[in-house]
Amino acid sequence: MEERSLRDTCMDALIPIALILGFVLLLTLSGGEGETTVFEGPLESWIETVVGYVTAAGEMVAALVVGIAIVRCIVSYVRLLVLGTHRCLDSVELIRLRLGRVLTLGLELTVASDILRTAVAPTRQDILNLGAIVLLRTLLNYFLEQEIRQGEARSEKCEIQNQGG
Repeated sequence: MEERSLRDTCMDALIPIALILGFVLLLTLSGGEGETTVFEGPLESWIETVVGYVTAAGEMVAALVVGIAIVRCIVSYVRLLVLGTHRCLDSVELIRLRLGRVLTLGLELTVASDILRTAVAPTRQDILNLGAIVLLRTLLNYFLEQEIRQGEARSEKCEIQNQGG
């Protein structure tokens, strides 16, 4: 059990460090001049237009999802202040967990949009920019997931205490 805990602790430290180092590496590589695309066919402009609309829609959906979650969290927090309800697990923590889950979804949607945008005739600079964006958002997502797991573990511990006592 201790070996697994030590292994998990090492992985929890190494993953963010590796992502940060990858991000720094991509930033140092991106100093080159822009290149032209390798393939320029007759359908490329049409495909770029369609992909542009799809990625814009994906980004709007991500913004809408996060915006609705923020409004829901504000309403929940105001309701909490007005009603003054208390639970074993802090109610604010539950609001944070709910928002964290939605933020991870929003990050995934924006990463998907960035990947799709870069899929059409990318240049070396486009790929490096995408890599930096994906690494940064993955790092944010990683820390959000850690927070969510810790909050859920506290929630389960509180439920077990309530059932036992």
